[in-house]
Amino acid sequence: MSECVIPTLTSAEVVESKSVLPAGWKADLSDLKTLDLTLPMLELLRRSTSRLPQDVIDALVKGRDAEEEGSRAFNTLNDMVRNIILADGHVTPLCQDTGTIIVWVRHPFGLSQRAAKQQVRAAVAEATKRSWLRPNCVEALSGKNTGNNMDPFHEGHPAVHFEEWDKPEVEIAVMQKGGGCENVGAQYRLPDAALGAGRDIKGVRKCIIDAVVKAQGQGCSPGILGVAIGGDRVSSYEKSKELILRKLGTANPDPKMDAFEKEVTNDLNTLGIGPMGYGGNTTVLGVMAEEMYRHPASFYVSISYMCWSSRRGAMTLRTNGEVSFD
Repeated sequence: MSECVIPTLTSAEVVESKSVLPAGWKADLSDLKTLDLTLPMLELLRRSTSRLPQDVIDALVKGRDAEEEGSRAFNTLNDMVRNIILADGHVTPLCQDTGTIIVWVRHPFGLSQRAAKQQVRAAVAEATKRSWLRPNCVEALSGKNTGNNMDPFHEGHPAVHFEEWDKPEVEIAVMQKGGGCENVGAQYRLPDAALGAGRDIKGVRKCIIDAVVKAQGQGCSPGILGVAIGGDRVSSYEKSKELILRKLGTANPDPKMDAFEKEVTNDLNTLGIGPMGYGGNTTVLGVMAEEMYRHPASFYVSISYMCWSSRRGAMTLRTNGEVSFD
C-alpha cells in the first residue's frame, strides 16, 4: 500500500525565489508599443510546466480519498499527487510530454500583436533550451524535429490567440496540452444515427459519454473535458479547448449548463474506467460546457480532453506595474 501523501506544495516565497524576473521587476504599460512580454512569458511557462493549479490538485486528492484505500485507483491517484509534489519542489516538468503550447493574449488597444507573437515565440524557445519544455514541434510528413518548438514557416506552433478588450491590463493564459489527451478529443455532428443521438441536450450527453468510453485510460484519466455545443467545425474545437482554462469547481454562469455539467460529471464517474483506465470511481475531474450559435443545418459537439496533468497558467500585467500569476 502506498503512503497517503498530503499535497503540501512549495511555498509561494520559494516559488518567487526561483523566478526568472529580476527582484522588483515591473511591467510598463504606459506605452504598449515598447512592452516586451518575453521575460514574464518565460516565467509563466516555468510555473505552468512544473506547478499544477491548486483546483486540479484538490480534485485529484478528493478523488483519491473517495477511492478504496489500497486499490489500484487509490494508489494511482496517490502517485499522481507524489508526482505533483516532486515536480513543484524541483521545478521540473510534471510530465515528460510538455505538450502543444497554446497561448491566449488579451490586451488593450495599442499592443502590437506581431511583436507580442514574436516575444511569445522567443520565450517558448528559451524555455525549451532550459528543458522546461520538450521539443514537440515536428514536420508533419517527415517527422523532422525543429528542436526548439518553433514552426519556422507558418508560425503555427506555438498557437497564439489574440483578443483586444476594453480593460487596461494585459492578461496571458497558457495551456500545455499533451499528445495523448489531444488524440482522444472528438467532434460529433448531430444527429448521429450510430449513437442514437438527436439534436438536443440528450444527444450531446450521448456524444460525451461515447468519447470518454472510447478514450478509456488512453488520455491519461482522470480527464477534464471542454465541451462546445454548436459553432462551426473550427470555432467549436477552439472553444472546447479554451473552456479547459476554467477552474474546476467554479459554477458555469449559465444555470442550465451548470446543472448539465454536474450531471454529466457524475454519470461519467459511474463508468468504472477510473484513473489511467485501471478501474475506479474517478474517471473525470470535471466537465466544462458552453452553448454556441450555429448554422441551422449544422450541429457540432466538440470535445477536448485534458489529462490529469492539466498544466495551465495565467498572468496579469497591471497598469501599476504589478504582475500576478494564477
